[in-house]
Amino acid sequence: MRLVIALVVAAVAVTPPAAASADHPAPVNVCLASVPETDPLEPGPVDICVSVFKPAAASPDNRVPVLLHSHGWGGSRTSAPGSFRRYLDAGFGVVSIDQRGFGESGGKAHVEDPAFEGEDVIRVIDHVATLDWVRHNGPNDPVLGAVGGSYGGGYQFAGAFTEAMKTGRTRFDALAPQITWHSLNDSLAPREVVRTTWVTALYAAALDAHTSTLHAGYAEGLLTGDWPTTMDEFFRDNGPGHHVAAGRRLDIPVLLHQGISDNLFPLDQAIDNFDRALTPRARANSLLIGYNGGHALPSTLPLGYAVAGDACAAAFGGYDELELRFLAENLQGAPRTITGHGRYHLMTADGRCVTTDSVAPTTTAALPDILTTAGVCLPQAIKIADGPLTIAGSPRLNALVSTLGLDSRAFFALSVGTSPLDAKVIQNNVLPHREKSLNLGTRRTVELPAVAATVPAGQSLYLTVTPLSDMFLLHGSRLPGAMLLRDVTVDLPVRG
Repeated sequence: MRLVIALVVAAVAVTPPAAASADHPAPVNVCLASVPETDPLEPGPVDICVSVFKPAAASPDNRVPVLLHSHGWGGSRTSAPGSFRRYLDAGFGVVSIDQRGFGESGGKAHVEDPAFEGEDVIRVIDHVATLDWVRHNGPNDPVLGAVGGSYGGGYQFAGAFTEAMKTGRTRFDALAPQITWHSLNDSLAPREVVRTTWVTALYAAALDAHTSTLHAGYAEGLLTGDWPTTMDEFFRDNGPGHHVAAGRRLDIPVLLHQGISDNLFPLDQAIDNFDRALTPRARANSLLIGYNGGHALPSTLPLGYAVAGDACAAAFGGYDELELRFLAENLQGAPRTITGHGRYHLMTADGRCVTTDSVAPTTTAALPDILTTAGVCLPQAIKIADGPLTIAGSPRLNALVSTLGLDSRAFFALSVGTSPLDAKVIQNNVLPHREKSLNLGTRRTVELPAVAATVPAGQSLYLTVTPLSDMFLLHGSRLPGAMLLRDVTVDLPVRG
């Protein structure tokens, strides 16, 4: 467990490295009053503490845009002099935020709830608007972008959507969130089957920050093996998915950088943000860059694979260069030289880059009947097609599903190999299917993990089916039984 927690902190604490600088002033540390804490563990007034980094050349006569920055889960703001050199040298101010419950800020973490963290971000923007060296679009409307990953990506959507909910628009002019979510319920417990390995690690990484609701919900989940109603309600509002369901969209450009081998916030979360959380105009000015990394624990049951790297960003000169160019174009009015807007740029499991206008399935393959038992059966791989073949996007499984037993669960993925014996799961991701009741035959559509892969000649694409997954430890079927899939087809996003 210590190893997993260490990987959590490493994955989510996305903070630029410090560099010595004699050019830019030391940051100014400020704590701002925000909405009070209502949780009984720590009720009362709350301050949100920030560090304000001003570029050396910024002044009332030379105003500059500002980037908000925040930390990953369990982390804290960046406040050391000399930090954010690449942003400051490029002419951006930076305000790094201790989110509620972390660092020097008060209260408990409500995990990007609009009523708490969303309001906190609004208070920070209000403060930025008072700085006399900040460029403005209009009164109380600073020229504003945002950076950060994981929880440091979640605050960006929380702030922007909370403003849109309250006023119909956001004061952000561009966002650059990395490895973050669309729906926390879908991420932490897809189909109400808990990603136990990640949920346990995240819970342990920030024990002092949790609300009483989260403490109680975690304990209930361990005892019952279910995703408690209290947890579903706690996380329901805390992401773009909630606002999309209410009819809200962001009308600003967004640079999405998502780990395809990320098995906490997988590629499907970024696809949902790209396709559903943005207006058509915003999407046409946005990019989705998928890479192999992020919250990327290796999958050993079933065995998976992914070559680490960022092949698609490399075509833009690397992600750091792309991010700076994106921010300069959208906040500073730099010449628009970036290409590939409105498209998906997805790194394959073997290290290549596929750029596509769509992630929708294009081809359907028929499979034989599949039987998987509960609890002790080994993973099985069923051949779908022979290579050479390239897939990139969102596949799905269709079948007539029957179960013998209550609360039957199975896990599905696409895999590649020379035979069923050596087939490995693409980019280490599986998704569950759950039948809560006895089922004598019902047509189901099962979403499979969004992936990108090239299948070379001499190898084949397989459907992997397993009753157990190490990302969902102790959350396989609760009782003995079996799941039978008949009239099975797989819809594949074949490219090229």
